[in-house]
Amino acid sequence: MQTVARAPIDALRPRRLRRRKPLRFHSRLPGGRLFDVFEDRPLGGRVRAVRRLVLVLLWTLLCIPVQAALLALPGEARASFPRVYHRTLCWLLGIRVQVVGTPSRDRPVLFVSNHSSWLDIPVLGGLLAAPFVAKSEVGTWPVIRTVARLGRTVFVSRSRGATAQEATEMRARMAAGDSLILFPEGTSNDGTRVLPFRSPFFAIAEGARQVQPVSVVYDRLGGLPACRRDRPLFAWYGDMEIASHAWRLARRSGARVTVVFHEPFPPGLLPNRKALAAEAERIVSLGAERLRQNRPVVPIAPQRHPSAA
Repeated sequence: MQTVARAPIDALRPRRLRRRKPLRFHSRLPGGRLFDVFEDRPLGGRVRAVRRLVLVLLWTLLCIPVQAALLALPGEARASFPRVYHRTLCWLLGIRVQVVGTPSRDRPVLFVSNHSSWLDIPVLGGLLAAPFVAKSEVGTWPVIRTVARLGRTVFVSRSRGATAQEATEMRARMAAGDSLILFPEGTSNDGTRVLPFRSPFFAIAEGARQVQPVSVVYDRLGGLPACRRDRPLFAWYGDMEIASHAWRLARRSGARVTVVFHEPFPPGLLPNRKALAAEAERIVSLGAERLRQNRPVVPIAPQRHPSAA
């Protein structure tokens, strides 16, 4: 066998390709988007979304005259029927609700919760027989304003001149035995955090027998733990349109929300409304943080302030 010496520079030169045509790799499996197992199925998702949204609209149109008639009649049906409406709404949208803890029955109760989406309304409305406290802009939205008014929602404005009158109305509601659901953040967020609670919202806490913090986190999507990338699918904030947001959500399956009812406590446990807002924010934030991390969570008890009466 004879060895042929080659110059070192020849080792760097590529050999002649034996293939006349280079290999070409496709970016996806054959069959296009309709049969691509790694992408969303647009046809199936659209059919699901159309079916869900049409059923939601029909269910809403059916319940509007029923609730209007119940408001004119005495009894507790006008307060309990909205729970049926909201619970069915969650079922039609494909959202499974998991509950940790027990809502307080020592009425009137001021339920304070974090707020990340319009979905918080049907989720909490299906669990609590209590009206919401909402910003006045909600009373101008088509269809939604009708549902909110039939649900006896208390509308509040951001003008300082009307604050005293609105607080008086809310105290009158609680004096009549109604509990209230309050979002002390004042707005919705991206679902990855809890915004600071505004202490002026707790000026009406003295009219309640109990204050109960509530943590709400959307922690499952497609049957798997929801990650940071999935938060905008549930959260509704900024300049998002509710119609397009509902459409994207209705296309998906396997969604779940976990609601934690923490330990209730009397307002007099803390010396003032600022301390009350800070303690409620601490409890809600801690519960929401554990849920976002997929850790087990139990109802959290409040800490007694040293200077409380």
